Amino acid sequence: MDASTADTATTNGRPDPKSVVHVQILGQQLAIRGEADQEYILGVASYVDRKMREITDKLPVASLSKVAILASLNIADELFKERASRERDGVSLSDRTAHLSAVLDRLDQLLGEQD
Repeated sequence: MDASTADTATTNGRPDPKSVVHVQILGQQLAIRGEADQEYILGVASYVDRKMREITDKLPVASLSKVAILASLNIADELFKERASRERDGVSLSDRTAHLSAVLDRLDQLLGEQD
């Protein structure tokens, strides 16, 4: 997604395949050009708007850029925590898969000895 103020865009003289979606974040009207569908872009923009409003409700920050930076840090923190959680879950799943594989190998050995 690219923030833009233009409604139309061209790439090397050809129309840009990206669509433009108009969003409002913290009272600022923006045209977002992206390949994602409109509902997705609106959802992302709504999430960012909500995070920025949380900052302005909790802290007396006058600067829009500081609000954006603080909201970005909060969103990045959520992203890092989610990645760490998925990584832990992936390791846990890998451990369980390896354990089950070892159990199945041992079971195959035991069944082979009975033949």
